[in-house]
Amino acid sequence: METNKGGIYAAGVISEPKDIPETVMQASAASAEASRLLADSRGSLITVKEFPPERDVSGEEPRIGVFVCHCGINIAGVVNVQNVVEYAKNLPNVVYVENNLYTCSDDTQKKIKEKIKEHNLNRVVVAACTPRTHEPLFQNTLREAGLNPYLFEMANIRDQNSWVHMFDPENATIKAKDLIRMVITKVRLNEPLYSQKISLIRNALVIGGGLSGIIASLNLADAGFDVFLIEKEKELGGNMNKIHFTLDGNDPKEYLLSLLNKLKQNKKINVMTSASITNIEGSIGNFKTKIVLNGAHAQEIQHGIIIVATGAQEYKPTQYLYGENERVITQLELEKQLAVNGAQFLENKVGNTVVMIQCVGSRDDERQYCSRVCCLEAIKNALKIKELNPKTSIYMLYRDIRAYGFKESYYNKAREAGIIFIRYDETEKPEVMSISDSNAPLKVRVVDQVLGMPIDISADLVVLSPAIVPREDNKELAQMLKVPLNQNGFFLEAHMKLRPVDFATDGVFLCGLAHSPKLIEESIIQASAAAGRAMTILAKDSVELEARISNVIDENCDGCAYCVDPCPLKAITLIEYEKEGVIKKTVEVNESLCKGCGTCMATCPKQGIYVGNFKLEQLREMSMTALETPAAVITPTFEPLIVTFCCNWCSYAGADLAGVSRIQYPPNIRIIRVLCSGMVHPNLVIDTLTKGADGVLVCGCHIGDCHYLEGNFKAEARADAISLMLEDFGLEPERFRLEWVSAAEGSRFAQVVKEMTEKIRQLGPNPFRGF
Repeated sequence: METNKGGIYAAGVISEPKDIPETVMQASAASAEASRLLADSRGSLITVKEFPPERDVSGEEPRIGVFVCHCGINIAGVVNVQNVVEYAKNLPNVVYVENNLYTCSDDTQKKIKEKIKEHNLNRVVVAACTPRTHEPLFQNTLREAGLNPYLFEMANIRDQNSWVHMFDPENATIKAKDLIRMVITKVRLNEPLYSQKISLIRNALVIGGGLSGIIASLNLADAGFDVFLIEKEKELGGNMNKIHFTLDGNDPKEYLLSLLNKLKQNKKINVMTSASITNIEGSIGNFKTKIVLNGAHAQEIQHGIIIVATGAQEYKPTQYLYGENERVITQLELEKQLAVNGAQFLENKVGNTVVMIQCVGSRDDERQYCSRVCCLEAIKNALKIKELNPKTSIYMLYRDIRAYGFKESYYNKAREAGIIFIRYDETEKPEVMSISDSNAPLKVRVVDQVLGMPIDISADLVVLSPAIVPREDNKELAQMLKVPLNQNGFFLEAHMKLRPVDFATDGVFLCGLAHSPKLIEESIIQASAAAGRAMTILAKDSVELEARISNVIDENCDGCAYCVDPCPLKAITLIEYEKEGVIKKTVEVNESLCKGCGTCMATCPKQGIYVGNFKLEQLREMSMTALETPAAVITPTFEPLIVTFCCNWCSYAGADLAGVSRIQYPPNIRIIRVLCSGMVHPNLVIDTLTKGADGVLVCGCHIGDCHYLEGNFKAEARADAISLMLEDFGLEPERFRLEWVSAAEGSRFAQVVKEMTEKIRQLGPNPFRGF
């Protein structure tokens, strides 16, 4: 990022070719570097953004504007947008409809504000991509137009429709109409919501003292914020301690030493080694973490944000005779030998021929991902061997050489140095065989893809390029933080392209190998980016609490307290009060603790408590509206209609990922977003089925991963009761299904939909359909 001129930074493809996530990271990192320079002047030029007075819409009939996005060809290439627009014009309370090429563009935001004023709109629906990425943008547009931001809803007709039904435009168009009709039903009942502000603790916790953790800590400290840097090992540095030289000839040991000296000199960084975390509580701006030092001394620290930089580790191979024959080693082991006593090692151990095998333990059925650094690590070590002993013959057996950006030049340099590259197919992996004589060279057999025949190589040394694998304790930390892991066990970002250093949980960020395998410079950039994102919070005096929280209806609440114990955040208290001389009971919600999971709402027998704009009435109306599509419209033969409730944090994100990954599944489901699977009341499931839905699918976070700690436990506890109730109505229990789908499991979500659709086809139409 840094240029040869101080204070000028380069970000994005101007520096070298890169993908969107790397571009976003580098932009955030450049911002963080600038923040360090401007720390003393922070806030001196800030002007508070002025919004127009909020219009009071109470008592008005809903006047809804609908804006349907083409998203280039992402939606319009599948969905008949004009047909959808004409359909929406005839829906209740809709007074204006238009279609836009890109509804998220600046010019369309201006147009939305103009149309709100021109048509006196008091509700807005945007049919486009996922609300998980663009809802805040449109909410801000409403606020700029003088409307409460919560009088807005999105219909997800891209990620959960056009992208997953790419080859079925007719049903994708029908589904788009249904999804728009459903959110119009919901927004009609939306009410203005208001959030509270609380002060925040303006310091940071960085978990992990490797390269990424050190860089993030220094960035934050240089920007003026106090930092707790926690490392479980006795020394800092992590995997950087195992790197002895870099591809471009720099000395990583010297670089690491300079960073450690900066840490020691920086009074704003409190370093704790041999430290383990036992508990994390709180939320953005106000976290509490319990730490045990040296296995004995416990203490609690308070902080406003968290950066996860726990790193990863090298896979220990179980193939190619590793651990059985001393002539088989890994690239890291080779690098250490080359750095410590390279010439002697080559003379005594290596001999004349070295064979390097790539993709050991990665890009296979167990680990389908690329470990990213392996090719360049192998090229680096191969060039070092050639430098020390040009006569050594080196064969590199590879599937694909991946030299990112301008590092392709090192691959060319290796070829020019005489290193021989032989490509193998994943179905015909190399074989390493030992000879009976322990001093004899190993025999490596590989099927050359060009010659189409096997080649035997006599190898004095076999060097494996193993996968980078996640730490075994990632799951434990993820559960404490209530953040997800991906299917491989690495920490999962909020959005792979647009929010690559954020978690879905506000105030928690990630960087380095904890996120995914990456090069040293990429870890540095992501660490700076995470610090930069954290600064956007720490630079404030306060944070806004969630506006969509639980509210008590006193006239319905009789103080039964059924909602008190199930609350996972202990935000509800039973209280007594006097009314007209009579002592009555009700419950009270602590607004600073409540996060709006809705577990209380699904427990209450009297509808005495609800979550703002996720009322049971709204969810019921959405499910009833979904049933307005006759089965005959979908296909002349029976096709089930399945109403699906997805939790916002995991399964809804998993459904989005299926779309991003273009994983196709049947168009039979209609997704309703809920904040938590624990929000789904049993009566909501029963009503939906007895009114004619062929099936109901509820999807939530995996047990232990719930964003609200225990909401999915409550959903699981209700599942058996729902199945028994269905039998009382004469319905098959299989018409209801509860599944756990993480944000990383797009393929699993698609598979669950396929399985349930097929099962309901076998069961046949719901006997209540049409009644």
